[in-house]
Amino acid sequence: MTDRRIASDAFLSACGWGKATRQFLAGDASDRSYDRVTMGGTSAVLMDAPPGTGDDPAAFIAMAQHLAGLGLSPPRILHHDLTQGFLLIEDLGDNLFARLVARDAAMEQPLYAEATDVLVTLQAQAAPAGLANLSAAEWAQAAAFALDWYAFGITGQRPQAETFVGHLTDAMKLHADGPRVLILRDFHAENLLLLPDRTGVARVGLLDFQLGQNGQPGYDLVSLLQDARRDVSPSVEAEMMARFVARTGWQADQFAAHYAVLGAQRALRILGVFARLCMVAGKTHYLLLLPRVWQQLQRNLTHPALSSLHGVCDVLLPPPTPDALERIRAQCGKHSR
Repeated sequence: MTDRRIASDAFLSACGWGKATRQFLAGDASDRSYDRVTMGGTSAVLMDAPPGTGDDPAAFIAMAQHLAGLGLSPPRILHHDLTQGFLLIEDLGDNLFARLVARDAAMEQPLYAEATDVLVTLQAQAAPAGLANLSAAEWAQAAAFALDWYAFGITGQRPQAETFVGHLTDAMKLHADGPRVLILRDFHAENLLLLPDRTGVARVGLLDFQLGQNGQPGYDLVSLLQDARRDVSPSVEAEMMARFVARTGWQADQFAAHYAVLGAQRALRILGVFARLCMVAGKTHYLLLLPRVWQQLQRNLTHPALSSLHGVCDVLLPPPTPDALERIRAQCGKHSR
């Protein structure tokens, strides 16, 4: 039994859940993990966020309180030990959007409509004070992960980023640098749950929001509709973009440019993050997602707002061919942070 397991068992005992059964529920791209604990016909979820790994349970609690205050549905916080990094939270069930749509494709449109309305509600209110607020240049620099890890993993070379960052910074300033809203950053079908016993926007359960920050209005919509883990149907993507535009007052052509620039930024960063998760953390399954993210990037780059960046990416970033992915896989777990 690991020290972490002993500590979490002690935490559960202190919360009155010492006799609960435990079942692994999920892990993610961070060092967090989740167990479902069940006792006497009641269940809850144990979040284990080891201290010193960049995951702050206090941030989860603060954001959950903010979201609940807007009438949304984050898990309720039942108990916590912030020093050790343990939270016991409400169990919102197993109705993840991704699972529901996989079982019945007809559910995609209504579920995504509800998720889009959550974003409209979220962005109609001020973000909490004190959140990170990156400049256009900082958002562009974050996308250089694609050069530092994805391109490096394939070619063995880290390309110079100055021109790449400059063109993306220019596009961000022109199309995605206006007033900020609260973004949750990982707003997608594996972090959203259907809660059929609730009403309105509260029907959408929210997970993995502790890294929320100030950001651009279209960012979470891109996260939802250009999902690295599943293909969203083109008709649903177009309909949800139109729904968001109609409810937020954007001009359709301006939002299309905004959306494409944010989509490119996000796809570029994800290419780098997923390559790094393999090369540093040994998580090879993320390589399976790279071809989808690559296709999303290519589609975004066709927008006229990104014409200059498109040419730079064609030169610096090789496509994720089977041979290219194998080169990254061969370095799995062999690099330090």
